[in-house]
This record gives sequence, C-alpha cells and structure tokens, in this order.
Amino acid sequence: MSTIKLFETKQVRSVWDAELEVWFFSIVDVVGVLAESADATAYWRKLKQRLKAEGNETVTNCHGLKMQAPDGKMRLTDVADTEQLLRLIQSIPSPKAEPFKQWLARVGYQRIEEMDDPELAFDRAMEIYLKKGYSKEWINQRLKSIEVRKELTDEWETRGVQKRQEFAILTDEITKAWSGLSTRRYKQIKGLKKEGLRDNMTNLELVLNMLAEATTTEISREKQPEGLEQNRVIAKQGGTIAGNTRKEIEEKTGKPVVSPINAKQLK
Repeated sequence: MSTIKLFETKQVRSVWDAELEVWFFSIVDVVGVLAESADATAYWRKLKQRLKAEGNETVTNCHGLKMQAPDGKMRLTDVADTEQLLRLIQSIPSPKAEPFKQWLARVGYQRIEEMDDPELAFDRAMEIYLKKGYSKEWINQRLKSIEVRKELTDEWETRGVQKRQEFAILTDEITKAWSGLSTRRYKQIKGLKKEGLRDNMTNLELVLNMLAEATTTEISREKQPEGLEQNRVIAKQGGTIAGNTRKEIEEKTGKPVVSPINAKQLK
C-alpha cells in the first residue's frame, strides 16, 4: 500500500502481535517523520495532552510497548495500530500527511458505497483475489467465509464481546478446537507472519473453518451467552463439531487436513 512509503525515509519501529494479527508502530517515530521536529518526543507529549483534553478516544486507547531505543536499551514507548495511527496522523499538520488523508478519504468513500450496496464489497474482493492469482473456485469459498465470519463477529458484538483482543481470543479458541492448533502455531506451519491465515488456507481448510464459525454463531444465538468467558465456552463447542469432522476426514483419507500449503502454492 502506498501509504507505507511515507515511512521509508526514516526508520519506524514496529512490532507484530501474532495473537491480535496486527502491527504496532512507535508513535514518536511516526511523529518524527511527519512533523520533522527536532524533538519528536516533546512534540508527541504536547500533542497527546491536547488530544486528551479534547476527549480524543484514540489517544486514550493507545498503549505502551517496550522497544529498543537509540541507546540500545529497551524502553517503554507509546504505540498505535494502523487504524489508530491513521486517525492520529490527521491531527498532525504536515504536507507529508496528505497522502494518508487522501487514502483515508478513498477508503471511507468505498466503505459508504459498500454499506449502500454490499455486492460492491464482494466485487472488489473478487477483483483483488483474481489479480493475486487465486482460482475462482478458491475465491468463491473465501468470499463465503468472509460472510460467515461477519455473521459471527456481529453475534459476538451482540453478546457483549469487545473487539480486537477478545475477538482474537475467541477466534483462537475456535481454531484450536477444530484444527488442533493455536492460531499462532497454525500460521507458523504455513510460514506466515503478517499475512492473513484464511488467505492461505486450502479449500478444505476454509470449509472446516466456516463450519466451525457458522456452528458457533448458531449455538450462540440459541444459548445467548454474555461476555468473554461464556462466549469462550460456545466457541469451543462450535469448533469441536468441526474438529470431529476433521478427524473423520483424516481417518478416511489417511492424511492431515491442516496443510503447510500457503498462498504461494494455492495460486
């Protein structure tokens, strides 16, 4: 994505969170690129104070991670994920920030279009996957899995599950129950880091993952759990049903369903 080029002139420290499947970036480093300030730390400190006074939720939700400082020591620094970072950039007056703002405007417009006409989202996704070289058969499965996933996350929100971290926790429970592997281990087997797991699943893996998520949704609608812990129980139940199917398939075929095949081999 072209917005990443904005950071290429200077090093921006980043950390990949395998559980949340998200990158975290050092805010001070990004401020140093955009504001071109002699003291990026002081600039960010003042900006953070102003945004907090304005009631900016993005600043409130930012947290700290230990990253290597210029002196070689590990020090706590404020970090933001991509979504938070793009919001913060809008508060920094800089000609270098304009490409980000234009990108945000385009994405925002597309999302409004897709809300009015959901088929547009699928058409765009189909076009992207075709350009990446995936087969139409695989793409059809993947698009269906997106629909199934959306129904599940909508159900989780209804049941009081918090986005991001709690979604990741429940997703991991489902994955472990049907595949026998944690999400992190599953991605390691496929040689993945930043790449999405579902975009690297075979047709059979996608089908079983959909079965696990769709079953979890149906059980949740019947049992109506509340909060993380009750939903964790339901996630295990839904995943286990798909896991039993996986075991039956493996018994009949004599080979494992979970495959090291990733997107490079799928194309």
